[in-house]
Amino acid sequence: MSYQESIAAAWAKIEGLIDGFIVLLPNLVLAVIVFIAFFFLARWLKMLVKRLTRRHRQARNLGMVLGRLAQGTVILIGLFVALSIIIPTFRAGDLIQLLGISGVAIGFAFRDILQNFLAGILILLTEPFKIDDQIVFKEYEGTVENIQTRATIIRTYDGRRIVIPNSELFTNSVTVNTAFESRRMEYDVGIGYGDNIDEAKRLILEALDSIDTVLREPAPDVLVIDLAESTVNIRTRWWIKPPRRADDLEARDQVLAAIKNKLTANGIDLPFPTQQILFHDQTEETDGDRSRQREGWPADNKGVPKPRSISDSLLKLAQTRSSSNGNSGKEKQVNSNDVRP
Repeated sequence: MSYQESIAAAWAKIEGLIDGFIVLLPNLVLAVIVFIAFFFLARWLKMLVKRLTRRHRQARNLGMVLGRLAQGTVILIGLFVALSIIIPTFRAGDLIQLLGISGVAIGFAFRDILQNFLAGILILLTEPFKIDDQIVFKEYEGTVENIQTRATIIRTYDGRRIVIPNSELFTNSVTVNTAFESRRMEYDVGIGYGDNIDEAKRLILEALDSIDTVLREPAPDVLVIDLAESTVNIRTRWWIKPPRRADDLEARDQVLAAIKNKLTANGIDLPFPTQQILFHDQTEETDGDRSRQREGWPADNKGVPKPRSISDSLLKLAQTRSSSNGNSGKEKQVNSNDVRP
């Protein structure tokens, strides 16, 4: 084949592709229009489902799941229709077969994504927590802003956004502070050992009764829980509603201020931790005598050892040395007498 014939064959192929594209162009434009129509239909359907379930708190998460599933289903149907317009011989079974063949590879490649996706669907269906709930997960605490199919977004109380993968939330323990309408709070109050416990309990209950945010039912209670080193600890427990973080802080502020003012106004001591340190005077004449060594001053002033003066100490030291030197001299004299002929 000559050079001119090769160019002519290549040009013929290019012309054939161009002609095929021109023939296919109307179908391609129609397929794009149809897919865009299905895409917007899917978004509208998702918003419709969410709108229908928005008024019911218990059905909001289910509405999100159904909305997302409906959106994905409509988009998939639109893709099938668009491919059928572009390729008349295309059948949905061909795509399903292709997806089945590559499903294993896709599963290994996107294992974490699929795991988070399934966990997100289960969270939305089982509803261990909902949007606007306040949760505690490990060292994170805040309000749930959104539950996506991949991750859950919470807003902390100091204005930070935390994105937590759904698989971690689904497989680990999560504390939901707003799961119920009311919540019990508690605080330990320490009174002095010389104070009347029953009187302190009565005053604490009166302080709690004067606060509007403390629920009357269930009723608050006070319990002695510890005889500590410096205080008798009384645990104060009360209920609040609603149990959100802001309500917790407000109620705690009012309760502690009322208890403190009530106790101090009625002469109940609120002692702070104290520690007693005993110093041993090593200048006493009984130093080293464990039978007479004191651990502190006696209740009466009888039997208090006299202090050891420096002159007495020096005199006693000199006598000890002289006596030891005298004994050694006698031993030397005795030994010399033993060796005389």
